[in-house]
Amino acid sequence: MVRRSPISNMFAGSPVKPLQQHIGKVHECVKKLEPFFQAVIDKDYDQVALLQNEIHKLEVEADDLKHELRLNLPNSLFMPMPRERILDIVTTQDQVANKAKEVAGIVNSRKMLIPDEIADVMMQFVVLNVSASRQAKRIVNELDELVEVGFRGREVSSVEEMIDTLDSVEYEADKLGQKINDALFVIEKSLDPIDAMFLYRVIQGVGEVADIAQRVGARLELLLAR
Repeated sequence: MVRRSPISNMFAGSPVKPLQQHIGKVHECVKKLEPFFQAVIDKDYDQVALLQNEIHKLEVEADDLKHELRLNLPNSLFMPMPRERILDIVTTQDQVANKAKEVAGIVNSRKMLIPDEIADVMMQFVVLNVSASRQAKRIVNELDELVEVGFRGREVSSVEEMIDTLDSVEYEADKLGQKINDALFVIEKSLDPIDAMFLYRVIQGVGEVADIAQRVGARLELLLAR
């Protein structure tokens, strides 16, 4: 008798469950950015290294879930969502975790400092981007209900409101990112040029967490419009 993996067994009911399991792991990875950047601000480099390793491990676990989902996704006309749409959503979800890993890797490898002048607003920025990931997770976790009602009715309106909220969070994160860039520009000449360059890159990378999370919402919005 052939033994099936836990994710294979999930598909017996719905492809939605492994998609939700994946976004759960993705958000678990992303939310580590909050203690990670707090440790950077505190100059606790042992903790920075530890958390960077945890972020890397969670991203690898998310990647494994993505690959297993792809391998076990059936070619069936009876699935509640188009196969290509599921693959598109899981790929976009995975990019959120990839971005968290990339940012943490840059910061830890360079033992970067966050200037005191931007430390508070940087933490606000990180928290806001993590909130975007959290909202994307909430939306994906509504897929069960959407499938049950055939993507119609009150549940659709509720999810549309959640997507609007995600759009608003991303917009606020974008504004805050610009505020940090402006503040960094003011002190830029007092910094080592290479350090300044990497700071701008890290700020951009953190902001892309919310950007990509918003794309998850946009792909789910396409399902509502079918």
